[in-house]
Amino acid sequence: MEAAIIVEGKNDRSRLRLVLGEEIAIYCTYGTPGTQQLETLRKQVGDRQVYVFTDNDSSGKRIRGILRDLFPDAEHIYTRKGYPGVEKTPPEYLIEQLEKAGLEQYVRYPEPDSAIRWTKEDQI
Repeated sequence: MEAAIIVEGKNDRSRLRLVLGEEIAIYCTYGTPGTQQLETLRKQVGDRQVYVFTDNDSSGKRIRGILRDLFPDAEHIYTRKGYPGVEKTPPEYLIEQLEKAGLEQYVRYPEPDSAIRWTKEDQI
């Protein structure tokens, strides 16, 4: 079954794209979604398995609750409380959480001896 991840904003989506291939859809709520945005999300997601990955703050928790009602069978992915949000979560931790959620088939792993390394900016 195909999967889709729902995040809060475009910076969260960009962050996940560092470690996820294009074959998995990532949708944004763009803040607390209203009725129109929820209907749009429902149509975009279709029959994909939904994964919710929001920040661990009051806004993220509120959005997670709304999405829990809309997608009761969704899997929930969490970032550590010490990170300011999904967009600031280190790539290694994102990969770890995506693996825990069973999404390793979509993960783009860095080459072990590659010249490509996570930049300092990616770590923050």
